[in-house]
Amino acid sequence: MRRLLMFVNVLAPFLILPALALESRPAGSSGTKAADGDSIDTLIAALYDTISGPAGVRDWDRFRELFIDGGILTSTRIRPDGTQVLRQMSVEDYIEGSGEYFEKNDFFESEISRKVDVFGSIAHAFSTYETRREPDAIPVARGINSFQAMHDDKGWRIVSIFWTGESDRNPIPEQYLP
Repeated sequence: MRRLLMFVNVLAPFLILPALALESRPAGSSGTKAADGDSIDTLIAALYDTISGPAGVRDWDRFRELFIDGGILTSTRIRPDGTQVLRQMSVEDYIEGSGEYFEKNDFFESEISRKVDVFGSIAHAFSTYETRREPDAIPVARGINSFQAMHDDKGWRIVSIFWTGESDRNPIPEQYLP
């Protein structure tokens, strides 16, 4: 349980984007679906879809296609002594760090609320998530994924995801809950 909670608070929340429809991105030779970059909604849904599921290998080619080149994932958590821990990862770092966990463990993360701001070709989304061990189980963790995305000739893609888990010392504010 402690290992799962540590994983959820440090790695899991990447995983995770609603609101705009612009040009679509063609499907690549990987598992990328043509609609993944059509809107912020489809981009965020694709991210949660790629990391969630029963134990097994994830579609990492599709995951990679959701990000711009050089995209980053950053987690932060508060230690028991109150200090912040920050961890930045490249897309490949994330895959290396979480791939083995996902192969051995069921992991289901879903969005429960989202706030989006868009200006031209850039967007920011706060995506509140819940993490479960089984699709219909009681959540074992919650938190917020902060997505930064851009629209280019391939559609909407993730520039960065920055997240933190909820805790007694860091409850999710009401405005980010359903």
